[in-house]
Amino acid sequence: MTSRTVTLLDVARAAGVSKSTVSDALQGSGRVAEATRDRVRAVAEELGYRPNSAARRLRRASTGAVGLHLPATATRLDYYMNLAFGAVERAQEDGLDMVLLAPSGAAGGRIASRVDGLLVIDPEPGDSAVPGLLDAGVPVVTGERYLGPATGPSGAVVCDNAASLTALLDHVTERGARRPALLAPSGSSAWATALRATAGSWGRAHGVTVTVRTVPFAATPAEAEAATRDLLAADPAVDAVICAPDGSAPGVLRAAAALGRKVGASNASGASGAGEKRGACGASNTGVASGSGEARGASGPSSASVAGSAAVAPLGAGLLVASCVDGTATRGAEPPVTAVDLHPAAYGRACAELLCDILAGRAAPDTVRRHSWSLETRASTDAPG
Repeated sequence: MTSRTVTLLDVARAAGVSKSTVSDALQGSGRVAEATRDRVRAVAEELGYRPNSAARRLRRASTGAVGLHLPATATRLDYYMNLAFGAVERAQEDGLDMVLLAPSGAAGGRIASRVDGLLVIDPEPGDSAVPGLLDAGVPVVTGERYLGPATGPSGAVVCDNAASLTALLDHVTERGARRPALLAPSGSSAWATALRATAGSWGRAHGVTVTVRTVPFAATPAEAEAATRDLLAADPAVDAVICAPDGSAPGVLRAAAALGRKVGASNASGASGAGEKRGACGASNTGVASGSGEARGASGPSSASVAGSAAVAPLGAGLLVASCVDGTATRGAEPPVTAVDLHPAAYGRACAELLCDILAGRAAPDTVRRHSWSLETRASTDAPG
């Protein structure tokens, strides 16, 4: 049926249901059996049906609210709470309330009837709620790209996570590290995928061994401490540990203290003098869509790249410590920990702003915007003067 516009009535006849059932099925409203809803959507797609967006907006009054979906672990992470506050503040500037969705999510259709649009932050392909949210029938903006098979979002705000980890690896190397390691986040979100891939590509490019240990996406300090103890026991030559999960850095510091490793005092050649600082870094304009991936597995040590053998670190050898996410835990640690500041409140604002712009017609669907970060160097990567 390509010679004219396909209508709801055409879909209804082909699916053997009423026009109102087709409307409810496609909009996710009403009491339509899941099997019927799936059949109607399949028929609509086969016929090439496209809803009249102008008419749809007239039929569907604005709710004056947008939804926010965060990872299930978000409630105990400083990063996501700051992001949420930023998003709420920006949405209110456009007169929109922010509805925090339950981590398990609800059916996309029921959500669509209550909000004008959705923010889905760090969407994980393994999160069963995400496909329904992306297919809810309202504009959706994701914080970081969605790498799963479901329908793509209306827009995205992304960070160059490959560049931020590269900056950390470059920094600890400049400060004397020769055997860096990464406590990498598990899962298949864009953030996790980018960090693991970048550890490999950076190691190959520099001919340096980057030992990768996988920890939970939201690893606690205790989990980070245990992983660091195991890592340093298995490979005492490791002289820098970069931890990815928000709030996990204190665990790395505790492990270092327990093993007699002096944080911030690298014995490796080429270490810089104490107090030297690097300026802030911005996100690369090339974006995160290319190369080793954008982003945030199985446990156990792995080498991203294999270089020549390194001497075993003597007792009391220095250990540089850094974090992929800045926050209260890194700033308040002793010593304070070098970290990438992702500016979460500003990131939340940027996500909400893109959604508001799409809803108001100020931005086109499929818009991708980039968010900057900065490298904050602190005493945990300072070398003795």
